[in-house]
Formats: sequence, C-alpha cells, structure tokens
Amino acid sequence: MENQLRDNSDLVLSNKVLEMVTVAHEYCLFVEKISKYNKTDIQMYFSKIAPLLYLKASLLPDIEVSDNDADERFVTEEAWNAIYNDTKEIFKEDNIFADTDNIEPADTELFHYEISEIVADIYQDLKDFVMLYQKESLAAKENAVFSCRNYFKNNWGIKCIFLMKTMHVSLYENDINKF
Repeated sequence: MENQLRDNSDLVLSNKVLEMVTVAHEYCLFVEKISKYNKTDIQMYFSKIAPLLYLKASLLPDIEVSDNDADERFVTEEAWNAIYNDTKEIFKEDNIFADTDNIEPADTELFHYEISEIVADIYQDLKDFVMLYQKESLAAKENAVFSCRNYFKNNWGIKCIFLMKTMHVSLYENDINKF
C-alpha cells in the first residue's frame, strides 16, 4: 500500500501531469475571458491550444485512485452557460458546423455541432481537473488525473479534434485546395 501511494505521488507530480495542468489552466483562463477577444484571435488561439491539449492529455499516466470519495466537480450550470453563451455570441452564424462522425469508417451521415457547446464542454472538464488538482490531498490529485484522462478518452478528446478541424478550415479555407 505504501509503495502504491509513493508511486501515485510520483505520478501525480510528474512533468506530464504538471504540463497538462498548465495547459488546461491556460485554456480555462482564456475561455473565461473569451468575450474580450475578437473572433480571429479566438480561432488562432483554439487552433494552437487544441492540439496541445490533445497531446498533453494523451500522455497522462494511468492512475489507480486510492479514495473515490475525493472526486469532485466544480463547474456549475451557470458557469457552463456563461461560457456557452459568450462563445455563441462571438461565433454567431459560424457557431454551427456540420461534419461526419467519422468514428465508423462507413459513417457518412452529417452531424451538426456547435463550437460554443464544444468549448464549454472542454472547459467544464478541464476546469474541474484544475480545481481538483489544486487541492492539497494526494487522493484529490489522483482523482483529478484519473478523471481528466477518462473524460479525455470518453468525452472531450474527440471534441478537441472537431474544434481543431473547424478552426483549421475557418482560418485556412481560402488556402485549401490551391495546390
């Protein structure tokens, strides 16, 4: 048991985790002030931060949680709605985009996504991760890393890819197919 605690302590304080905390925190700070930026600056920011978030989350270690009761969620519905509404207001008619799911190779059905919902969903999982990780206890940090890794695999990882793709197309649409 003591070895597992020491191993988890080493893992939750590893560079990979600290780098993820840093990038997640930067994303959250930006999104919380998104209404202060213009659309092009936001698109440029997302085109750079989304791949970094994806990479850092994919490198998170697999943590075995010692106390499930230390897990917490912090982002309220009101906070999520504020991010959603601010982002929706900025992107206006460009907020909704269509894409295939592309998880199944034969899937060509178009789905409609909202940039504002993707941004708010990623924010919620990352803000919860950062807030929980900042707690003093090892159990809280374990749960933060464990939850972030699982939410990445099952929720916001694919949304991050959609965000990257959408930002890329919107920023470089005039350059696409000019070869």
